[in-house]
Amino acid sequence: MSEIRVFGMLLGAAILFFAFHYFRGHRWSRATFLLFFLAGCGLLVVSFFPDSANAVRDLFRLGDFEYGRLLAILIISNIATLLLAIYTKAKVDSVKHLLDRSLRASAIEAVLPADDVAARLKSIMVIIPALNEEDNLATLLPRIPAQISGMDVGVLVIDDGSADKTTDVALRHGCLVARNLVNRGQGAASRVGYGFLAMHNVRIGVTLDADNQHDPNEIATLVEPILAGRYDLVVGSRVLGNADRDSAVRSLGVTVFSRLVSLLSGTRITDCSSGFKAFRIDQMTKLDLREDQFQSSEVLISAAKNGLKIGEVPIHIRRRAFGVSRKGTDLMYGLLWLKTMARTWWR
Repeated sequence: MSEIRVFGMLLGAAILFFAFHYFRGHRWSRATFLLFFLAGCGLLVVSFFPDSANAVRDLFRLGDFEYGRLLAILIISNIATLLLAIYTKAKVDSVKHLLDRSLRASAIEAVLPADDVAARLKSIMVIIPALNEEDNLATLLPRIPAQISGMDVGVLVIDDGSADKTTDVALRHGCLVARNLVNRGQGAASRVGYGFLAMHNVRIGVTLDADNQHDPNEIATLVEPILAGRYDLVVGSRVLGNADRDSAVRSLGVTVFSRLVSLLSGTRITDCSSGFKAFRIDQMTKLDLREDQFQSSEVLISAAKNGLKIGEVPIHIRRRAFGVSRKGTDLMYGLLWLKTMARTWWR
């Protein structure tokens, strides 16, 4: 018996022993145990009966090669490794989703100020994810209208792990504040806002970037079609409106990716990267949102798949007043955006 067959038998037996020993008792996981069990049995069978690999060898017409059977075994092992990687990725995503729900629930339960939540809740709530935006918030928050169409407007700032006085500035201007202890990304911060508004049965929500690029006076333009019952989700579009000059590459990216989102969603979208949106909370809670970054396309594709009525209105995008953009290079930003779109559509 060759050394490689002996090694295969020992490894197969070791895998079976590990599976029975490790997964007994409180660690029991049927799916994981089955994977280890099949891997161990497969190694034992091929090691004891090498001819069992001939079917794969013949399927791939490797019989004429000197090591055809060994190549067949390598093919089998690579396929098994790929399946294991897919299974592991699914388990990791499940754990990540559970962690996200736990962190989100903690942030919602600890909204500040704890003794004044009810008084600061309004019929229309503006959600502002913010990371180290104390300077921008100091000029943005006073400009948010107190009422729209006779309905009171409130603000929920999501402090996404800021190291500056973002929370202090928001509280000083009468806002509610939810805090992520570490930076988790705009998508994760927005989900905290959606969850909080849904828990308190708020009717209409608006997401607004903290960088002062959106005009708060245009909130009424986004909310009006929601109040009229024409749409469930309204997106502010710089393409239908206008924007201060940006890089040519980024402008081209907005156009190209908007057409891709339109193709994937079946809904015409001109500005897929806009973070300025108004929506009905009861409809937003239908969406399975998971992306921590680049969530704008995820919201649009998920909304279309869930049958939400989506519309756009023209807005103006200004240059950032303070600080620097955290979007990274145009190429990397585009690649990650494309990845998010594909993953959302497939899910």
